[in-house]
Amino acid sequence: MSIRVHIDGRICLPEDAKVSVFDRGFLYGDSVYETIATVHGRLFAAGEHLDRLERSAQRLGLRLPPRAEIEGAIAQTITAAGNAESRVRVVVTRGAGLFDLDPASADDPRLVIIVQPRGGPTPEMYANGVSVEIVSVTRNLPGAIDPAVKSGNYLNNVLALGEARRRSGAYEAILCAANGSVAEGSSSNVFALIAGQLRTPALQVGILAGVTRDKVLRLARGLSIPCDEVAFLGPDELRGADEIFLTSAVRGILPVTTVNGAQVGHGKPGPITRRLTDAYRALAHETT
Repeated sequence: MSIRVHIDGRICLPEDAKVSVFDRGFLYGDSVYETIATVHGRLFAAGEHLDRLERSAQRLGLRLPPRAEIEGAIAQTITAAGNAESRVRVVVTRGAGLFDLDPASADDPRLVIIVQPRGGPTPEMYANGVSVEIVSVTRNLPGAIDPAVKSGNYLNNVLALGEARRRSGAYEAILCAANGSVAEGSSSNVFALIAGQLRTPALQVGILAGVTRDKVLRLARGLSIPCDEVAFLGPDELRGADEIFLTSAVRGILPVTTVNGAQVGHGKPGPITRRLTDAYRALAHETT
């Protein structure tokens, strides 16, 4: 297993991967990124992830390299890394410039591709579920740093996860929006089964439009599982849910069995979570 980085048009070892200290991604978090996972050695949902990369860049007024160039760099780096399964981080910064907040002061955008072994949750985590902590750190307001943009400005999420780990050692932090509604995890979307209905915060709550989230919603509707994107999901509702799970590109569907130290449902992954997990894995295998 190995890590390889594509930067400035060449592939190198991680210890040789360097950017200028004047790069705006380093100085200001002025960048966009995506994380894509492989299944059976092939990228899963790469098109949807690169579509979202383009939307994020457009909202920030950040110019991307041509998609063909990004796709080629990804393929070359995966081949060079040679892992059975990979986690691919695609980063585009606005480029380097002077100590000047003005985006116009940047030079050319910089493309960085990082490929490493996929990793992710252990089999035990999928079998037994993980713990989450609803934290005091709130999700960014859409009028500030838009949560719909997957940017390198990630301090909000870093602080949230740090709080969760300090408080209880929880696997993931759950952030609420400014109005008190549950929003999303520090690096995941959240679903809850409440009164027989699968619920997840709606996009207007102020969350990232997760690629895996969207696929799970489609699967649930195809399986006739009642589901809804809700405008408000209270923390108490989440704590009282019968089932909870997280979604993300690398995790897929990951069950949650503890919220703020309290057991969820019967304390093990529930039937709806297991049913959707089977359907999601089948989808991933069929489309790669």
